[in-house]
Amino acid sequence: MTGARLATDAINGAIAHAHARGGGEVVLPAGRHLSFSIRLLSGVTLKLEEGCVLEAADPTQHGGAYDPAEPNPHDLWQDFGHSHWRNSLIWGENLEDVAIVGPGRIDGAGLTREGPGSRWKKQAGEFPLSMAGLSAEAMAELSPAVEAMAGLGNKAIALKRVKRARVEGLTIFRGGHFAVLATGCEDLVLRDLIVDTNRDGLDIDACRNVLVSGCRVNTPNDDAIVLKSSLALGERLPTERVIIEHCEVSGFDLGTMLDGTFGRTQLVSPDQDRVTGRIKLGTESNGGFRDVTIRDCRFVRSRGLALEVVDGGAMENVVAERLHMHEVTTAPIFLRVGDRRRGPEDTSLGAMRDIVLRDIEAFDVLPDYAATIAGLPDSPIRDVTLSNIRLSYRGGGPAEWAERRPGDLPEAYPEPSMFGPSPVHGLWARHVDGLKIDNLTIETTTPDARPAVLFENVREAP
Repeated sequence: MTGARLATDAINGAIAHAHARGGGEVVLPAGRHLSFSIRLLSGVTLKLEEGCVLEAADPTQHGGAYDPAEPNPHDLWQDFGHSHWRNSLIWGENLEDVAIVGPGRIDGAGLTREGPGSRWKKQAGEFPLSMAGLSAEAMAELSPAVEAMAGLGNKAIALKRVKRARVEGLTIFRGGHFAVLATGCEDLVLRDLIVDTNRDGLDIDACRNVLVSGCRVNTPNDDAIVLKSSLALGERLPTERVIIEHCEVSGFDLGTMLDGTFGRTQLVSPDQDRVTGRIKLGTESNGGFRDVTIRDCRFVRSRGLALEVVDGGAMENVVAERLHMHEVTTAPIFLRVGDRRRGPEDTSLGAMRDIVLRDIEAFDVLPDYAATIAGLPDSPIRDVTLSNIRLSYRGGGPAEWAERRPGDLPEAYPEPSMFGPSPVHGLWARHVDGLKIDNLTIETTTPDARPAVLFENVREAP
């Protein structure tokens, strides 16, 4: 396809013209539009009409390149993808009042899903323990050198320090490392998106006043909807006042949510654990999380809900309610305080408190990993309420698993598999100060030789 006609200049020219006139709408009509980097400007709405496909160009085929990854003096503590925004199909920085709306489609055919990890020298907990057996060649493919990223785009949409942004009504297929990455944004709405992508879905980092509503996100290889609070902007900014509602996350084979076949041939993610597709807070937690509500969401063929603090910061006042999970590929609930401390020397041990999980049901849960609440002796998870929880596991765990007592593994990357198979089949809690349980049902469809519950260094709330 060398010499294929590119729409990059025409789209960017129309955006600049609309901005110069005080704002307006740039419409991409039905048809296929091939492009490298599109630069958003304040006051402009980019609309993809019905039948429109905005296709990410391929530098190896289409005689061009994506905007270079801008220098970032704060790129030491998080991976390459989180540290740069301009190497994307659509990007905007320091803007106000922008929107990208459907009902058209973005096809990230020419994007890469790969990128280097962080440059942090300690590297403790940088990769999940499940990846320990991968060869050097496999790791190099998953985490290439920075030089290999020249000219490549690895995000469909990237927004940095944007106020009042909407991404609404789009379909995104093959979104690269991130289908949507929003960093340091305020008053952000992600609504009615259909995302079927080859790595992360919606990543919201150091943002405030965020609504994620009505989105369907299929991500077999990584997290579907994830909140983070990294140091990508050079300061500890919390992610706060976030609502995630009426969403569905899944880990079906790539593209099969879009075509309706819902394939189940892929069994593991690149981290060598089972397929992902979940809602998660973490791993990066430097700025902390406050006032987050997750409600009325479905998890299908995915990992469970994960709340993680390992890089300092505090997670507080999180409510997850009315969640339905089916075909859960790891622990249905995973709360973790760890001690990776990926950050400057003054990074302190993180904390988690005031967590409410209620009206949650999980069915067809694989037996290896029980619901897990795991703090540390020096930072127990405080004040956790479990109310109206039903967990139905496949069962079949052998008696020898009940004898296992893994260590706390404070520096390890947080995943349920970090501890190996759980010593119980239902709920395992350790280092928790104030655990309140009201109406917890644990069942197995086949017998399981392990006990249902194990508490270690847990103070139950009165």
